Amino acid sequence: MRLGRVIGKIWASVKDPKLEGTTLYIMQTVNEANEPLGMPVIAVDTVGAREGDLIYWVGGGDATVPFEDRMIPSDVTIVGIVDHLQIKRDAK
Repeated sequence: MRLGRVIGKIWASVKDPKLEGTTLYIMQTVNEANEPLGMPVIAVDTVGAREGDLIYWVGGGDATVPFEDRMIPSDVTIVGIVDHLQIKRDAK
């Protein structure tokens, strides 16, 4: 799982029937310091995320696991909302 931030929402009047009833967001992958990594991507939401939320997501084949028939056209799926992030650093 990786971290991301929801930065926008997609409205589509026509989409694959298997995406009916889903929400599509624009998501920016971030590191643990909330710094952007790479380009934003489109993600299917499964947890009720909102714009501005820090989330965790899965990609590739894992992106289909949250769906019953696993035949959804998604490469990126939001699977959790981060309430608190605590990073313990080793003292040197």
